[in-house]
Amino acid sequence: MFSLNRATIVGNLTRDPETRAIPSGQTVCSFAVATNRRWKDKDGNTKEDTQFHEVTAWGKLGELAAQMLSKGKKVYVEGRLQTNSWEGTDGAKRSRTEIVAENFIPLSPKGDVTPGDFTSPATDEVPKGKKTEKTDAVEEINLDDIPF
Repeated sequence: MFSLNRATIVGNLTRDPETRAIPSGQTVCSFAVATNRRWKDKDGNTKEDTQFHEVTAWGKLGELAAQMLSKGKKVYVEGRLQTNSWEGTDGAKRSRTEIVAENFIPLSPKGDVTPGDFTSPATDEVPKGKKTEKTDAVEEINLDDIPF
């Protein structure tokens, strides 16, 4: 039988990412993302609900998250849900469900510069429409350059 464990969220970071190394030496990065939902009730009043999601990114993905993300920035995260259970110091059972990130995309507002925006590491080319550190000029996109 087929099963699927997939979580996809778009929201804002509620705190700066925290990075640590576990005893095996692997890097793990933790951060939280808030998502909002708005709707109108039967009387036409606008209601809002905010959910907070704990996210964990491992290895190179965690290192990139720590470099590229910060509190307040908008981010797209996809991954799988994982629930961890433990017994607290008071003897009570506790659990926490988190998203184990498999991919993320920083969704910075226009004009908000993040570390990965300047050049492609493989080609060292400046993406069209991006500001450069050297000139602060924005290249125009020529519609004739688009291959479709």
